[in-house]
Amino acid sequence: MRVAVLGLGEAGRIYAADLAERGSVVTAADPVATTAPPGVTLASGTPEAVRGADVVLSLVGGVSAASALDSALPELVSGSVYADMNTVEPSEKRRLAERAAARGIPFVDVAILAPVPRARLATPLALSGTGAARLQSLLDGLQVPTTLVGAEAGDAGGLKLLRSVFMKGLAALVFESVTAARAIGAEDWVIDQIASELGPSGHALVRRLLEGTPVHAVRREAEMRDALAFLEALGAAHPMTDGAIEWLHALAGEPDAGPAASDPS
Repeated sequence: MRVAVLGLGEAGRIYAADLAERGSVVTAADPVATTAPPGVTLASGTPEAVRGADVVLSLVGGVSAASALDSALPELVSGSVYADMNTVEPSEKRRLAERAAARGIPFVDVAILAPVPRARLATPLALSGTGAARLQSLLDGLQVPTTLVGAEAGDAGGLKLLRSVFMKGLAALVFESVTAARAIGAEDWVIDQIASELGPSGHALVRRLLEGTPVHAVRREAEMRDALAFLEALGAAHPMTDGAIEWLHALAGEPDAGPAASDPS
């Protein structure tokens, strides 16, 4: 299988490297990347990367999702599948799908349902859109876990945003609790209490929230603003989402803010 990966950020590099390792012919494009993972060919741009690809995986970030699709479409043929793995509003996913449909290209809205560095290709994906069944068939052969969640683009993305409401809200609560606990020397005790409520992997989850949120605050704020727009479109209340956005915005302006994660046993 020939795969084009657009975007060589953290997730893009992992998908490119692991797909190449499992036997796919992988070409990647990223305007700021100077190197590609082992076994991956770095193209000069999106058109070169997607030419002849069976599957295109777009991991360029929500802001660049539309421009990446527009650059790719002229080089794709009807047998290609375009998978948008970026987190954007469901309405934007539907607009992207319409552009692809106008060129006869099956489009897949892909929601990544866990941090990619943790499980790599074993990260669960939710799929929707006209090309979802075909992409699922192709990924099944590579042992990538997928679930079909809807017929239309935007169905998977909407579920991802609802998950984000919880996960980013949880991160805000963890930070708030741990920061306050530090003031009275009870940081480890509070972390243990939180972790015990989150199941066997509770300590690892708390650590990821404390370590990862400051690093990715800008991207996560943008994701939560998309979640807010989705909640408003649904007519749902969103006070917790409002608070999470305000907190992430402040955190993005102060990269070193928040408690450092301890390493509880």
